[in-house]
Amino acid sequence: MKKALIIGKHSYIGTSFASYAKTYAPELEVTSVSASDGTWRNTDFSDYDAVLHVAGKAHADVGNVTEDVKKEYYDVNYKMAVEAADMAKSAGVKLFIYPSSMIIYGESAPLGKHKVITKDTIPAPANFYGDSKLQADLAIQKMSDEIFQTAVLRLPMVYGKNSKGNYPVLAKMAKKLPVFPKVKNERSMLYIGNLCEFLREIIENGSGGVFYPQNAEYTVTSEMVKKIAEAADKQIHLTAVLTPFVYLAGKIPGKIGQLANKAFGSCIYDKELSRYENNRYQIYSLQESVQRTEGA
Repeated sequence: MKKALIIGKHSYIGTSFASYAKTYAPELEVTSVSASDGTWRNTDFSDYDAVLHVAGKAHADVGNVTEDVKKEYYDVNYKMAVEAADMAKSAGVKLFIYPSSMIIYGESAPLGKHKVITKDTIPAPANFYGDSKLQADLAIQKMSDEIFQTAVLRLPMVYGKNSKGNYPVLAKMAKKLPVFPKVKNERSMLYIGNLCEFLREIIENGSGGVFYPQNAEYTVTSEMVKKIAEAADKQIHLTAVLTPFVYLAGKIPGKIGQLANKAFGSCIYDKELSRYENNRYQIYSLQESVQRTEGA
């Protein structure tokens, strides 16, 4: 039986994976410790085969923040992650897993444009949040050797029941609005159930490297809103009549333009980047993931 330690006991990914492992990976013993109170530093890492570091300061409004706030992002997302990896390596842990982010490649392409990230795409963070993730991403990769493997997961938007971020905003609109703009775009996303299975597989295999897990299907924002409405037994009509207004909003400087481009912009990983073990981790389709997220 392998043993895994989660640093970030109350994080969304941490709590989800601990629960998933209990049901679907009885051969894996998972222990979770808190990162916020510093107790993880008193943990004997030598007891574990793998360490999953999911503690971090999440993406928030990065428009107007103080230098102290920026420092906190680097302290949590970069310095603490590297410290945890160093402790794991020193203790003889074989695999250290760090969830990086798609945000290291900058923002989504604006409305009407297409952004495809391939193996040749060079990271270019648009702000200090993305840079704090990238600095940890690169530093942890350099720590890997023949004995100590590091797995860096450059995750797209992760969603599922009780998730935070953009998905709950879309769900709220899907359940309240009678109509929604029909806009053609594509986004890479990752359902939490698919991510948990991916984590289970790389821990079982001891796989190191840089990974880009995503759902089997790209997501179209308008279609996802419709799927959410249907799963919640609500009626919503997608209409192209509103599409010109969305494009107009995307050209407005400031918050409105940012929100329009964030919701309807495009950003995808080339599917070749996401291949792993015949893609068995992609258990749930987009339709199934929405139903499971919105179900009781």
